[in-house]
Amino acid sequence: MSDLSSKQSSPSTPFKPSAPSNVNKLFGFIALLLGVGSAILIALSYWVISGPLVIGFFVSFVLYLYTHAKYSGFAFTFMILTAVATALYYPSVFQSVGGVELKSFIVPLLMIIMFGMGTSMSVQDFVRVGKMPKGILIGLICQFSIMPIVGFGLAVASGLPPEIAAGIILVGCSPSGLASNVMAYISGANLALSLTLTAVSTLLAPFITPFYMSLLADEFVPIDAMAMFLSISKIVILPLVAGLIFNHLLHGRFPLLDKAMPKISMISIGIIITIITAAGRDSLLTIGGVLIVVVIIHNALGYLFGYGGAKLFGMDEASSRTIAFEVGMQNSGLASGIALEMGKVATMGLAPAVFGPVMNISGSSLASWWRDRKPKQS
Repeated sequence: MSDLSSKQSSPSTPFKPSAPSNVNKLFGFIALLLGVGSAILIALSYWVISGPLVIGFFVSFVLYLYTHAKYSGFAFTFMILTAVATALYYPSVFQSVGGVELKSFIVPLLMIIMFGMGTSMSVQDFVRVGKMPKGILIGLICQFSIMPIVGFGLAVASGLPPEIAAGIILVGCSPSGLASNVMAYISGANLALSLTLTAVSTLLAPFITPFYMSLLADEFVPIDAMAMFLSISKIVILPLVAGLIFNHLLHGRFPLLDKAMPKISMISIGIIITIITAAGRDSLLTIGGVLIVVVIIHNALGYLFGYGGAKLFGMDEASSRTIAFEVGMQNSGLASGIALEMGKVATMGLAPAVFGPVMNISGSSLASWWRDRKPKQS
């Protein structure tokens, strides 16, 4: 996920295609061959030998996207899918190294991401609350009402095991993620509103997320609201504030760090999703299809109700698009960290792990579609 700075005119773009068209076509042809071969082996139930071909397909498809001017924005999402496929075939590689459980790195990685988020913000992101109170209020109402309620409804209706169902609610009770800022920028939405909503909803998460989880998820798993508050504060508030202070005092003095943080955040998210996939591999193979459908519905309804709710309250087109992204694109990494802190990363952590790639694919597609339909200036 790319990072943003309110002191910059636009988000940084991590993937820039540079290969000639014949190279792009070669990667596409290789991906096609490996994809067909993988499908045949899977259809014949040759699971073990299909692994290298499936992974090879994803790698070559990532290279195809990366070298394609139009589709390069999807390369990162399919990098994550490549890692997920590898984790499904070879889970032990991502479970422990040298006797150290890799899931113990999830919270430190999240803290690095939150620090990076803080370094991308400034006081102006919060000053804007007073300048656009209506948009902030409507965005927060939509953010912390639509997704928790929809998540609860889907958890009840899905019939999934309780801890996995609770993970769906957890995604819905989380704040918006950094990816929403990137999609707002690409689509021509209200970027200032997006930045501020992400910042404010993240700071409110330690209070609102435990409250909603106690209210909606307690029937699925026992919820200790105070312990969750302390966990989210540790993961979010401390590194975020440290990042804000760093940005305020030292902005521009470490240009290499400014350029590196977006990539570090993206890599960290990919590692987290891969570790969770490996930890919950058996559950994913059993109920993965149902969970993917539920997550897609959750994500889509977030966009739909977020956009519709903003329009209902009289927001302009650009701001309505922003709120759609803020509602539909959750901080799945934070949800994964909460699941880990609760000791349920292999169950509650599955929905956030699936939600991440799904929202990046859908968000990129929606942003690209809206990009060609610029909103009228209000």
